Amino acid sequence: MGQNTLKFLRKICCPLPESCQWEEGLPSNMTMTQSTHWEIVEGLRGGLSNVQEPEKQAGYMLKKRKWPMKGWHKRFFYLDKGILKYAKCAADVEKGKLHGCIDVGLSVMAIKKKAKCIDLDAEENIYHLKIKSQELFDEWVSKLRHHRLYRQNEIRASLAKQSSLHSPLSFTSQAKVTAWLQSSDDMDRCTKELSVCEAQLLELNHLLRSMEVLHRTCSAPAINALQKQDSSDGSRPLVHQASNESRASITESLSEFFDAQEVLLSASSSENEVRMKSPLFFSSINVLLKVSSHARVIRWAPKLTKMSRTLARRRSCLPSPSPNTSNISLWNILKNNIGKDLSKVAMPVQLNEPLNTLQRLCEELEYSELLDKAAHTQDPFERMVYIATFAVSGYASSYYRAGGKPFNPVLGETYECDRPDKGFCFVAEQVSHHPPISACHAESKNFIFWQDVRWRNKFWGKSMEIVPVGTTHVVLPGFGDHYEWNKVTACIHNILSGQRWIEHYGEISIKNSNSEKCQCKVTFIKAKYWNSSMNEVEGAVTDHKGKVVHKLFGKWHEGMYCGSPPSATCIWRMNPMPPDYEQYYGFTKFAMELNELDPLTKPLLPPTDTRLRLDQRLLEEGNIESAEVQKQRIEQLQRERRRVLEDNHMLHQPRFFQKSRDDTWVSNNTYWELRKDPGFSNFDCPVLW
Repeated sequence: MGQNTLKFLRKICCPLPESCQWEEGLPSNMTMTQSTHWEIVEGLRGGLSNVQEPEKQAGYMLKKRKWPMKGWHKRFFYLDKGILKYAKCAADVEKGKLHGCIDVGLSVMAIKKKAKCIDLDAEENIYHLKIKSQELFDEWVSKLRHHRLYRQNEIRASLAKQSSLHSPLSFTSQAKVTAWLQSSDDMDRCTKELSVCEAQLLELNHLLRSMEVLHRTCSAPAINALQKQDSSDGSRPLVHQASNESRASITESLSEFFDAQEVLLSASSSENEVRMKSPLFFSSINVLLKVSSHARVIRWAPKLTKMSRTLARRRSCLPSPSPNTSNISLWNILKNNIGKDLSKVAMPVQLNEPLNTLQRLCEELEYSELLDKAAHTQDPFERMVYIATFAVSGYASSYYRAGGKPFNPVLGETYECDRPDKGFCFVAEQVSHHPPISACHAESKNFIFWQDVRWRNKFWGKSMEIVPVGTTHVVLPGFGDHYEWNKVTACIHNILSGQRWIEHYGEISIKNSNSEKCQCKVTFIKAKYWNSSMNEVEGAVTDHKGKVVHKLFGKWHEGMYCGSPPSATCIWRMNPMPPDYEQYYGFTKFAMELNELDPLTKPLLPPTDTRLRLDQRLLEEGNIESAEVQKQRIEQLQRERRRVLEDNHMLHQPRFFQKSRDDTWVSNNTYWELRKDPGFSNFDCPVLW
């Protein structure tokens, strides 16, 4: 089933409410005359209509060259019943030597009259066309509109016919899709794939039941023996599963790796012994078991430790699912802000997620065990591998989070995160409002982590770009290493319509300011419309002469590997997502824990802590109307405080961070001391909410 067909089906089978009906990315009440630049051409609306078969159209137009080539080239186009074919000349079209074929009925069509340009967005590709003559331009636009309506009406009629043949029910959306699927040539292949999937799910279900039995067993001698081997031998390198298939890309090779020691041992189950030989076992074992801090050996203790009991008390679900945002017209909010900084644009609270930017900074420490490993690795080049992998892992939680934005912290807002189970304590503060600057600091017995980040957000019509400015620092006191690196650009696509998705691209350059022995560069590869690979990352650790010592590759939302396929070692994999994560803002388990307010911790927090913020708490609880009221009230309080400072020619002074000589914000090391003695109950804090 092609993506374009799915796109058309979504439009006719899942219409938005009438109050927010959109057509091809714009509200239904926006006509072509309302746009001053690009004008979106409307498609077929309502039910079936009588559209006469259009005449064929042929001729030359200019087509923009594919990236990275620049400029335009002349191509012969032939339009017949909604299908636009193009080649070098008319003879090539007749012979079938086509350069491309576009289904106009399944494309979003936009025109710019002044420049005489036509854009056809076919989802996989965007075709940019230009015509020099105004008369010819008007003719092509008219023909394309007619053919587009005819093609859309033809598809809709075909769906109606199939539905009437295969279903006695009324012409509902479900019947349309069912009829279309039954007539698809791909159904046989789809049925086979579903059968395989069903078998694998059954196998996975059996495996889960076996694990539950094992978990309830008072003693597991085989696993205890494995633990002893772990304590004596340490972690062993990962091995590669034998495969005769060719590895044409990094994406294909990633699925071939598994940990040799990631096996489930049972004392008396031959059934488990058979399942352990299954590829499904090795591909899903990380989802099922808690991997040790070495990420290579399973640790399974029959008795819960104190740390395990602490983790068990943490919540695994939010109080309320994320709200429905289909009734919000983003176009009405953003249409006057194309190319502008969106940090100054007020957004409805429904578009937020119940986390703050300060908490998002803490999310980068979800895989802090990579820093712990680096702190216990003697080889400086291997230490750099763990540091680089940690820098990549901080982006993993954003994969399912393109649908919402974090709350903007108000000036003076703070957040603390004390995680004995992970071995670190974290504190953050909003130190500047214009420009918005967030500073944070974390410490453990193995590392010190800090950064100050400033974001520039820009809306470009169909996408929003988030450009971070700032440097991340990690110090490993045991070796005297001080690592520094930058962040890459994030881009959220399909802001106005379709399925939103996030992309990271750019280069991270990591250096050790206390040693020139090694450095690392990691590249987040930008997706290309002719390549299906997404989210790929490549990097290299080099010595002082530039010689490559270690190669890194993987995907920022899946895992990272060191070496070259097929004999590479897995350094890190993303933790499994919690159940029903789609309904809860796409949060990871760690993200769900960040805004949790423990009754024992609440009296110890300063009144400026994010977890005490009313609008964010109300949104988390599903009270949208009250959250919006509180959000506006908190923003107004911030404006009033800023006005008082300006009237008195005063500057805001952060409480827990100070500016260093290089104009970055660093901790003044007072937060945790004040928290202990005398505490924040009598601390002079501004009223933020």
